[in-house]
Amino acid sequence: MTDESQLVSLSKQLLDSIDNNDWDTYIQLCDPSLSAYEPEALGNLVEGLDFHAFYMKRGQSPGAKQSNIAAPKVRMLGPDAAVVTYIRVVQRLTDAGDSTATFEETRVWQKVDDEWKHVHFHRSYAGSVELG
Repeated sequence: MTDESQLVSLSKQLLDSIDNNDWDTYIQLCDPSLSAYEPEALGNLVEGLDFHAFYMKRGQSPGAKQSNIAAPKVRMLGPDAAVVTYIRVVQRLTDAGDSTATFEETRVWQKVDDEWKHVHFHRSYAGSVELG
């Protein structure tokens, strides 16, 4: 498997861990010093894992949820660093109705001790639709 395909696969594993509130997998994939800009942080830089633990450790939200990666691009920044960009398509099924939302995501990965670690991301809301 090439680094590029491995990084897309790792990014999908990361999204699956988020969708399933799988904290153990999430912390295996992330560096403890993870930094992020995301809508929930309201424009503030988030550093470390505590902010993410709050959301993931509270338990499963009602209804099924899955994330898919559309149009992934990988840019290698040398043998030990890469940027993965894509559109994240999030589908939710709930009693109140179904919805699809999209986000523009950039994920930075760094090889630490021969293992890829997620070290930074930026996520921006792109849009949503409510389905009957």
